[in-house]
Amino acid sequence: MKMEWKPEEEGLRQILTLLKESQSPDTATQRAVQQKLEELNKYPDFNNYLIFVLTNLTSEEEPTRSLSGLILKNNVKARYNSFLPEVAEFIKRECLSAVGDPSPLIRATVGIIITTIASKGELTSWPELLPALCQMLDSQDYNVCEGAFGALQKICEDTAELLDSDALNRPLNVLIPKFLQFFRHSSPKIRCHAIACVNYFIMGRTQALMLHIDSFLENLFHLAADEDTDVRKNVCHALVLLLEVQLDRLIPYLPNIIEYMLMRTQDPQQAVALEACEFWLSLAEQNVCREMLGPRLPALLPVLVRGMRYSEMDVSLLRGDRDDDADDAEPDRDSDIRPRFHKPRSHTVKHNGDSNMSGGGESDDEEDGGDDDGSLSDWNLRKCSAAALDVLANVFGADLLPVLFPILKETLFHDDWVIKESGILAVGAVADGCMSGMVPHLPDLVPYLVCCLAERKALVRAITCWTLSRYSHWIVSQSHDLYLRPVMTELLKRVLDNNKRVQEAACSAFATLEEEACTELVPYLGHILQTLVYAFSRYQHKNLLILYDAIGTLADSVGHHLNKPEYIDLLMPPLITKWNVLKDEDKDLFPLLECLSSVATALQSGFLPYCEPVFRRCVSLIEQTLNQNIVSANSQSPEQFEAPDKDFMIVALDLLSGLAEGLDGHINHLVLNSNLMQLLYQCMQDPMPEVRQSSFALLGDLTKACFQHVLPYIPEFLPILGMNLNPELISVCNNATWAIGEISIKLGPETSKYIPLVLSNLVEIINRPNTPKTLLENTAITIGRLGYVCPHDVAPVLHQFVRQWCTSLRNIRDNDEKDSAFRGICQMIQVNPGGVVPDFMFFCDAVASWSHPKDDLKEMFTKILHGFKAQVGDDNWRRFADQFPVQLSARLAAMCGI
Repeated sequence: MKMEWKPEEEGLRQILTLLKESQSPDTATQRAVQQKLEELNKYPDFNNYLIFVLTNLTSEEEPTRSLSGLILKNNVKARYNSFLPEVAEFIKRECLSAVGDPSPLIRATVGIIITTIASKGELTSWPELLPALCQMLDSQDYNVCEGAFGALQKICEDTAELLDSDALNRPLNVLIPKFLQFFRHSSPKIRCHAIACVNYFIMGRTQALMLHIDSFLENLFHLAADEDTDVRKNVCHALVLLLEVQLDRLIPYLPNIIEYMLMRTQDPQQAVALEACEFWLSLAEQNVCREMLGPRLPALLPVLVRGMRYSEMDVSLLRGDRDDDADDAEPDRDSDIRPRFHKPRSHTVKHNGDSNMSGGGESDDEEDGGDDDGSLSDWNLRKCSAAALDVLANVFGADLLPVLFPILKETLFHDDWVIKESGILAVGAVADGCMSGMVPHLPDLVPYLVCCLAERKALVRAITCWTLSRYSHWIVSQSHDLYLRPVMTELLKRVLDNNKRVQEAACSAFATLEEEACTELVPYLGHILQTLVYAFSRYQHKNLLILYDAIGTLADSVGHHLNKPEYIDLLMPPLITKWNVLKDEDKDLFPLLECLSSVATALQSGFLPYCEPVFRRCVSLIEQTLNQNIVSANSQSPEQFEAPDKDFMIVALDLLSGLAEGLDGHINHLVLNSNLMQLLYQCMQDPMPEVRQSSFALLGDLTKACFQHVLPYIPEFLPILGMNLNPELISVCNNATWAIGEISIKLGPETSKYIPLVLSNLVEIINRPNTPKTLLENTAITIGRLGYVCPHDVAPVLHQFVRQWCTSLRNIRDNDEKDSAFRGICQMIQVNPGGVVPDFMFFCDAVASWSHPKDDLKEMFTKILHGFKAQVGDDNWRRFADQFPVQLSARLAAMCGI
């Protein structure tokens, strides 16, 4: 007979002392406890003591017992596979015996240990677990039933897929009907567990649930008016999930569900209202939305706009009720600053007629107009209601406005600032979807919003900045004196507001306005720069990061117009001061480097006085990161060496691209006196896609600026570029493609030997369905350029790509890239005229997309068109030309006299 394990008194006393010490706030004590725990883990039965304290030591306080269980949980997670079999068995037995502990805290801790063991793949080797828990559900003892359900809910959450697999003989066939029985249990906690368990299986369209879907729906509807908050929340969650995956089953009930969700979106409990509000986001994605929801918009929109109000709790957290809301002298806490992610450089092509009436900027996560105080940055009812109004505006378009306008009239002119603020947010939320319907009202609305920028309450000033930015596209396209100038003047005042939240909103809004206005801002540059530079001395840490972005965007928008001594003298000193203060490992370097990259590109030769230290530091950042990477990869104990943060390298590569693009040939001596090319060779082979993406962008820019330094490396570089023509990684592929095109122009006929490495991949990419527009355009340009320098190598496969090539390039503006690509296609047609014949109409259309081709290129077009006409004869040509749209015929006649 096997002896049952028993703890020794002394061992137990030691462990209890440790557990109590570990609750001490003193960090030195904490550290000593950690060390002691590590030592104790060397004893095989240490984990027996931990489970014993949790499940048997009722004389101890619950937090101490629970802590013992949580330490055990961490051990199970880290090293369960090395537990002795008898220890593992003892822990499993003890867990099952304590599932129904009278204390909710202990029950929950036991449940966590059970699911941790189960998620270590132990469900298969613990066959008695599910049957035992299932049996406990029927216990008359509430604690046993609740404890078993708590454990089952955690298992369902962690191992939903495994539970629906043959590996376990599909236990869900038993579990799902069992869970459904408990939807009508007398205890709300049990009802809540039951719905939560079933909800984990909706998204996977689990077979066992589909068999019982009618019973599930019937039970859900039965609970619709449950008095328990968590039950109502879980019912709403179930209906939101079902709407996504089982719409056909819901259709007959949808009108009733819409009424129910309307009621729940107004639930006095915020958590329920938020869960219900998600329903409108899901419904907007379904084709039936317009037909089903249209008649109920008059009921829904007031509810959504009401949901967009700040709650009393929000207002007090945001200190929004004070009239004196100056806080810009208070330093930021570290917790105020969100982690930033650098977006690596990508090479894009300029289009004809690129603007669209989208209302300025994407509808992104600033949907709520920026109440991202740490306490409010979580998803809440206000954000969800605003997002719902935004997506519904996109579904219903201008048809939404007759229902919304009466609500706006009431809210925008309300005496209560909280209500007024929600109205301003609503005006911003519908900008994207209802732009065409809003345009007739903007001449009145924009001046009204400009006045709101001077409101007493900071939260009203902040949301107004955001809402105005959503209409920047319209503002920029109207008379400057009427709209752009007053909006800009007032926004710049708000950039210098004495409230940090308003500064942030104004700075972000101004960046959006800059993107829309571009060179329209040139007459106002002096005033803009004075304001942004003054903000440097005013802003605390968090808003400085947003200010860098506004300056970088300004540089991108106005380009070389920034290159004036008086502007440079204003802008560069504060940027360089920051640059000198920041250490190499400071994450604040990211936004500053991004900003400098844009500034260097815009200033061109104006950046020369600053380029050498900036160049050197970038090269050093790349080298440091690569070296750290080698150390951590080769070390015997990798946990001692932290893997380097490659963002430093990516941002440095991007700033070097900005320098190469802006300084052009002036970068020559800097590259000559550095090891940049060797570092670039390593970066191009980095396993991280973003590093390769930025490396290829830099390679393309260096090729244009100082090809003599790239030339010796071409035999190594081109095979790497060829290997990265993988359209699954769009941005990497895009930049590799562009770099190949730039190199071919400089390398000329010598490119011939490398064409087999790249051409078939490029042809495959241009013919792939759903290839993104930018990648298609860059691929077409590069194929054209390869054909320009090596027509005889590329022309034989002309028929494989010419139609796609022509349609890809018909919408891009006249520029040098387009010029070299079209010269290439013309040369290939001369070598292989038969390759274009079946798709000649597409070629004519692409030729007609030129506004002002250079004379010799125009001559090439004319020669090909007239040659084709002579080849087929006048009658055939007339029949062919009769198929052209009128505009196309007119443009070809004007350009080529045909």
